[in-house]
Amino acid sequence: MKILFVADPLSAFNTYKDSTFAMMREAARRGHELWVCEVPDLLWVSGSRVTAHGAKQLTLTPEAVASTAGTKLAVWHEVTATQDLILADTDAVLMRKDPPFDSEFFYATHLLEQAEREGAKVFNKPAALRDHPEKLAILEFPQFISPTLVTRSAAAIRAFHAEHQDIILKPLDGMGGMGIFRVKADALNLGSIIETLNKNGAQSVMVQRFVPEIVQGDKRILLIGGKPVPYSLARIPQGTEVRGNLAAGGKGVAQPLSDDDRRIAEALAPVLAQRGLLLVGLDVIGDKMTEINVTSPTCFQEIMQQTGFDVAAVFIDALEAGVAAAGGAAR
Repeated sequence: MKILFVADPLSAFNTYKDSTFAMMREAARRGHELWVCEVPDLLWVSGSRVTAHGAKQLTLTPEAVASTAGTKLAVWHEVTATQDLILADTDAVLMRKDPPFDSEFFYATHLLEQAEREGAKVFNKPAALRDHPEKLAILEFPQFISPTLVTRSAAAIRAFHAEHQDIILKPLDGMGGMGIFRVKADALNLGSIIETLNKNGAQSVMVQRFVPEIVQGDKRILLIGGKPVPYSLARIPQGTEVRGNLAAGGKGVAQPLSDDDRRIAEALAPVLAQRGLLLVGLDVIGDKMTEINVTSPTCFQEIMQQTGFDVAAVFIDALEAGVAAAGGAAR
């Protein structure tokens, strides 16, 4: 297959932990052709089709292809060709741009949807990316979440705190634990935190009752092709930190899915897959789901390193099957 990755700059890849690199490595091992571009490279002009301007064909170095999980590589690829690549002329387009889900990400999904109309096969499906903002998508599944409020109203936030006493506040467009605050019963700094997050009523905020099981980790559960990966990565807060996110210093510990994890995963997996979401990352604390991540879910390599379960191989299997089901040929 000819695979185009729409991703962040290659210079930003950390090969010892990057899930997109793990995908590329497994695809290269199978002989697939790798191409890469960034979101600003996407363009459409009337009379033509959606194109990745200056897309780069990558050849992974032998060390990268042979590398084991957890290997940090200074040099891991060569650019063997550069050309304007029509997305419909590829076998698969993987949208792997990291959050935030801002206006430019939104516009990119429209370009990718136009590419679909022209015959491209895009994973995750662009319309599904738009329909599942990572914080708000949980609202569809209230049976699995803790008490939650989404509002611009400072008064509503104060009332929610008065009811639940110990709460988490976070922006709707954050990632990696950015902008997350905990406010306990004493309400210390609640007013200042509200002002910071809702910008005097101009910006919506998500507020949730604090889930004390965070001390056991914020579990990332991966769904691939409508099935859960049998291991989660519990991201455990360190020291006095309330956030378990790896980007915020959390410690990642792979572990088998609990009964509650599996109950949530098996309920959501077929529903989300049917909507065109090949890869999803659920965030679960205790038995409560806090986020549904669809933009560029990660943790492939950490799970592989600690359990031996080859997440990237399962993903490329699902990608090949998805391309075949969409009328393409895995070649």
